[in-house]
Amino acid sequence: MGRTSALERRESVIRAAIAEFAITGYHGTTTAAIAKRVGVTQPYLFRLFPDKKAIFVAALMRSMEDTRLAFERAADGVEDGERVLQAMTNAYAQLISTRPETLLMQMQGYVTVAAAVAQGDDLIGEVVRAGWMRIWETVHQPLGADADKTASFFACGMLGNTLAVIGLPSGAGW
Repeated sequence: MGRTSALERRESVIRAAIAEFAITGYHGTTTAAIAKRVGVTQPYLFRLFPDKKAIFVAALMRSMEDTRLAFERAADGVEDGERVLQAMTNAYAQLISTRPETLLMQMQGYVTVAAAVAQGDDLIGEVVRAGWMRIWETVHQPLGADADKTASFFACGMLGNTLAVIGLPSGAGW
C-alpha cells in the first residue's frame, strides 16, 4: 500500500472529526480522540490544521457541503417540480440514514454558534450562515425559486431531523 498524501490524510482527519464532533460536540471532543480515530498523532493533526477550531470548521463545512451536494445531485436533470421535491427528499433521507454523522455534525454546528457568539467569536456563525445559504440556493432554484415551497421543504426536513436525532421513526404518523 502506498503512502497517503497530505491531502488524503487531511480528508481522513475531516471525516474522523465529523464522526467525533457529531457525537460529543465541540467542547466534548478532544483532538486526541480525533487523532486516535484517524490513526495519527496529535502533533500531526496540528501540521494539517492550526487548532481544534479549524478542524471543527473544516468538519462543519464538509458536512454542509455533503448535504448540498446530495440535493444538487438529486435535482440534476429532473424537470418537474414535484419530482424534484421527491428526489431531494429521498436523497436527504438516504444521506441521514446512511451517514447520520452528517446531520449530527450540522446540529452541533448550530449549537456551537450560540456559544461562540456569547464569547465574542462569530467565525463558526459565519460558516454556518454561508453553508446554509448555499444549501438554500441549491434547493430553491430547482423548486422554481418559490420561497414558500423552499421554506416548506426545509420545515419538513427540520421535523425529520428532530425525529431522527431523538430516535422517533419519521413514518410514525407525525
